[in-house]
Amino acid sequence: MTQADKKAVGPPEVIYEDADLVAAYKPEGWLVHRSSIDRHETRFLLQYLRDQTGTYLYPIHRLDKPTSGVILFAKSGEVAAKAQSLLESERAVKKYVAVCRGYCPEKGIIDHPLPPVNDFKHQRKRPRADQPRQEAVTLFRRLETIELPCEVDRYPTSRYSLVEVQLKTGRRHQIRRHFKHISHPLIGCPKYGKSTHNRFFAEHLGCSRLLLHAIELQLPHPVTGETLVLREAPRGEFLTLLETFGWQL
Repeated sequence: MTQADKKAVGPPEVIYEDADLVAAYKPEGWLVHRSSIDRHETRFLLQYLRDQTGTYLYPIHRLDKPTSGVILFAKSGEVAAKAQSLLESERAVKKYVAVCRGYCPEKGIIDHPLPPVNDFKHQRKRPRADQPRQEAVTLFRRLETIELPCEVDRYPTSRYSLVEVQLKTGRRHQIRRHFKHISHPLIGCPKYGKSTHNRFFAEHLGCSRLLLHAIELQLPHPVTGETLVLREAPRGEFLTLLETFGWQL
């Protein structure tokens, strides 16, 4: 795929396949599978890849609809269960890149328990006291920064950071919630971000998506045991923004 193709962002693409696994690039805006959370969506990654590969695939993990990046599927339920166990262990590495508001610290650990996210009506009826917080740990390091001569909020200039994030736990919306917790919300997030900065990126920088991308997944192969390293850089608006800012991954 050429650089021009990556800027355009097309449908999902298989980036790795063997006898047991299929890894793909998931564009932003695609659901991994059908869900009652978004009844009107018509694009489902799992079904698309089943049609593309001619193989019945089993989900191993998920990415939120607005998040792009590397995602892994198995060709059997047994392999899927083994891969899920490995992904939840210390042997797996799950890396993301994101753009946040402000100059975040050069590196850090966010150890902040999170309550479950309630997406379904029956969950929302439960009192908050019945929803204990779950352990949630996120590691990060700052890769790049930029200061723009634009008064987006209450300051005459606006600062932003490109960060690499590594998940040690896998809570729902963990990265977005953790960066809001440290007062560096992610750009493009309507739920945990800040609307003034989201609008600025959409209207002046041509980037209206959530700036969160699953860039790398490392784990032992669930069948062979060999280390599997799957990496895919951002595409589309995210890639164009990186080039505009002169940021390197």
